[in-house]
Formats: sequence, C-alpha cells, structure tokens
Amino acid sequence: MIIRHQAFEPCKKMLKGALHCHTTRSDGCGSPDKVIEYHYDHGYDFLAITDHNIYNYKNYSTNVPVTIIPGFEFGVDNGVGCEEFHTVCLGQEKENGNPYEQDQIICQQTKTQEEHQKFLDEFRRNNQLIFYCHPEWSGTPARSFENFVGYFAYEIYNSGSHIENDMDKDAIYWDELLGQGKKLFGVAVDDGHMMNQHCIGWVMVNAENNVKDILNSLESGKFYSSCGPEIYDFYLDGDSVTVECSNVSSIRLHCAKHPTRIVRSQGEDITRADFKIGGSYPYVRISVVDKAGKMAWTNPIFLN
Repeated sequence: MIIRHQAFEPCKKMLKGALHCHTTRSDGCGSPDKVIEYHYDHGYDFLAITDHNIYNYKNYSTNVPVTIIPGFEFGVDNGVGCEEFHTVCLGQEKENGNPYEQDQIICQQTKTQEEHQKFLDEFRRNNQLIFYCHPEWSGTPARSFENFVGYFAYEIYNSGSHIENDMDKDAIYWDELLGQGKKLFGVAVDDGHMMNQHCIGWVMVNAENNVKDILNSLESGKFYSSCGPEIYDFYLDGDSVTVECSNVSSIRLHCAKHPTRIVRSQGEDITRADFKIGGSYPYVRISVVDKAGKMAWTNPIFLN
C-alpha cells in the first residue's frame, strides 16, 4: 500500500508563502508596502507580516493581490545576552474570531521555558498557530525548548540567521526532537530585516488561497519548505521510500538514530531516489541539495 505524504496529494496549485517577515513597523528596513510588493514580484501567493510584538492584519499595498496571514512575532531580548525565546503567531482573520486588534502591542520578557509557556498557552487559547524561531541564533539547543507545548513547527531554515551568523541553515535539532516522539513540522523562513534577506526561504503549501485553508494546511503539515529546489512527490510503498524532485545534486533520507543515507549525482543531476528501510524507522523525511547548495525539506511521514 502506498502512503503518500499529504503535501503531495493532488491539488490545483502549491502556494508559495513567507511566514516570518519584518518591516519598518518594527526593526525591518523595508516599508510594509515595499516588502509585500517585493514578495509578489518573487512569485509569492501569501505572506505574514510578523513584526516584533505588534499584530497585523493589513495588506499595505494596493497594487498586489497577495493574501496576508494575520500575525506577529512574540519575544524580546531577555537582557542576559543569550537563550532567548521567540515565537511567531499566525491567526485567522478578524471576522473569523481572532481576538487581537490591528496594531495591538503584545510584549513581555520571558527568561525561562515556564514563563514563555504561559504565553504559548494564551496564544493557543486564542487560536493562534505558533512556531518556534531560530533556535541556534537564540542560543537554545533542543533541551532549552524541547518541553514547550503547543508548537506545530519550528524553523529549520532562517535566511537572516544564515546570512548574518551562518546559523539555522539545515534543520538543526529536528531529528533530535522527532526522535523523542514529537510530531513537529519544519518551516523555512527569512526572518527578513534587511531587504536582501527576503525571498530566500519559503514554504510550499497544498491549500486554497485563503487564510483559513492555508492555516489548516500548515497545521496539518500539508507543505514542504525550500530555498530553491522543488519537491514533486514523496511516498512510502511497503519498505521503499521514494522522492521525486527538480534537478539536484544529492537526495538525503533522515531519521533519528539512523545515519543519514544519501544518493549523489554521478555527473548529471538527479530527480529521483529510492531507499529501502527496515521496521526500526519511526518516521522518514527527505532533504535535497542542488548544485548551488540550495536545499528543500519534506515534512516527515510518521510510521508509528
């Protein structure tokens, strides 16, 4: 029996989206209208303006038909120089019961997991979809945030951290968390502050182009993440894992407590790989790398 990852079930179009963007509403360099138009020019269907501690619903550009996902980034410098907890919150439109107001300030220092968890609980009560930000940049190895409850995902790629700090560039800690039995999805984002940090990492979502369906697909894992390569299919057939993708130099199979297995090109690019697995794989996920070093990542197929 074939088990196909739900991101690759038939759909009209995979939507390209940005989930973590900053503007001059907080500490970004681009005005909200310019950031939105820049994403539209790069083929984005939707984005969230997630400025620090200030909620947003608005499309500030009258020129482009981009879907705006309501949201903000919660978290401030805790004053000790390391171990910061940052969370992106994404919500429904105001008319669909979102309790936050446009431009509402939501700001609080949280120095421990216990303090931060209280706000995560509040966000979930208010039907916000939440994911954890730039764990490596924040100085938080898995043990520093693994006990949080309520996240649907965490950042496996962050272009701002990658460009400025050479961090948060390839799913660090993900398999450690998955190996603990946590069903946590991975999102590629920009966290763009400077304009050259935008439009480098994104999600491709199997959804209709409206806020409700996009958020439902994100929460259920019907997406993959990319910095360039495309993934067309990912499925399990008995004990065989198959992935199909755009031209890449290597295809990697990942699972906690197992060495990464890699199919590499032998001169010409490859577009498919098949892996045999045994019964000791609790999940499998795939990443691909093209000749320029750009990557894409599936979410896991969970096997138990």
